[in-house]
Amino acid sequence: MSTQMFPMHSPEEQKSSVNNAAAAARYFCFGDFHLDVKKAELFKDGARVRLQGKVFQALLALLQKPGEIVTREELRIQLWPADTHVNYDANVNTTVNKLRQVLCDSSDRPAFVETIPRKGYSFVAKVNYADRPLVLPASRPLEPAPAAISEQLAETRPSFFRAVLHSRWFTAGVVTLVIVSMVFGAALVLYAQR
Repeated sequence: MSTQMFPMHSPEEQKSSVNNAAAAARYFCFGDFHLDVKKAELFKDGARVRLQGKVFQALLALLQKPGEIVTREELRIQLWPADTHVNYDANVNTTVNKLRQVLCDSSDRPAFVETIPRKGYSFVAKVNYADRPLVLPASRPLEPAPAAISEQLAETRPSFFRAVLHSRWFTAGVVTLVIVSMVFGAALVLYAQR
């Protein structure tokens, strides 16, 4: 039995290789989304998602450093030139909140953008880099994806049932069903006692 030795990479070398891949890629793929950097377009399951300019810039800044902290100062520098006079703190908060809305993300249970208190934000989902989209926009016919790409999509796409279980509507429906069942049960007991 032969063993193959793989070189060990320091965390700095791993970050560098991710940053190089991010710089060279045209598409950033995460969850059900893919971002076309060249066209500044975001797609979810092949359908285009409306994305404002500052929100796109914030998303790009986070995707270029996945798993790392992007400080509020870094976002300010990337989003607003030095000679811009705005309330940076409020605008950074607003921009990140708009990004969360676009991604259907929550600050309580982040799937994509995590707040690092008093420091900044971190993109926490797995990011794949590609030269072409893994899912084509809905306006174009779909081509069959190679097996490796299909496996990547299966790994990055959360299951339907997991998404449903984390949904607030699901929780509200279960609570409503329990209450209605209790009221119906009480009505049956009262009717039976007559």
